[in-house]
Amino acid sequence: MNEYINYLENLIPEKDSLKIVKKEAEKYFKDHSIDECYELALELYKSDNFQIQEVGVLLLGYVANIKNEALDFLYNTVSKHDNWKVQEVFAMAFDNYCSIIGYESALPIIKTWFKSDNANVRRAVSEGLRIWTNRPYFRENPNVAIKLLSSQKNDMSEYVRKSIGNAIRDISKKYPELVKKELDTWDTNSREVLQVYKLASKFIKQ
Repeated sequence: MNEYINYLENLIPEKDSLKIVKKEAEKYFKDHSIDECYELALELYKSDNFQIQEVGVLLLGYVANIKNEALDFLYNTVSKHDNWKVQEVFAMAFDNYCSIIGYESALPIIKTWFKSDNANVRRAVSEGLRIWTNRPYFRENPNVAIKLLSSQKNDMSEYVRKSIGNAIRDISKKYPELVKKELDTWDTNSREVLQVYKLASKFIKQ
């Protein structure tokens, strides 16, 4: 394990390199057991190098379907990391988890995470699954994606609301009529909803 950590320390440049981070996590996952990936992920997360931490975060997403402890660690610990780049990878890890179990099977956990008190957890859902309707299940059920995202239009966090609005806007490029139909039901008297509405309706012809 220490050898692999030394390998990463020598491989990963000081400059941010998400491509290398993703490649290394995927490669390690393919070549090792679930338990080995989980144990390494926890060790990598202890690193002072945020990019090495990111490899660990992605590994947690890969094994979370088998290791509930991995999903809990993502939810309770990674979500509190103060580096926004790690939060971006947190969102990717959640998407990896959903992809592995299947997006339809992931609906209960998506809804649960959307109810979290932690804005980073809620944003990991909306941001991680973008573009939602490019994902299996949501591709065939765009209305489900639209409804799930729309349920967060009153989110207390501007950080999350921006992600929600942009995610709905993404969907509107392919499904403008469906998005318009949903947006037409919104009460935009509140500042929060209006903010999401403006982002979501950017490509909608009025």
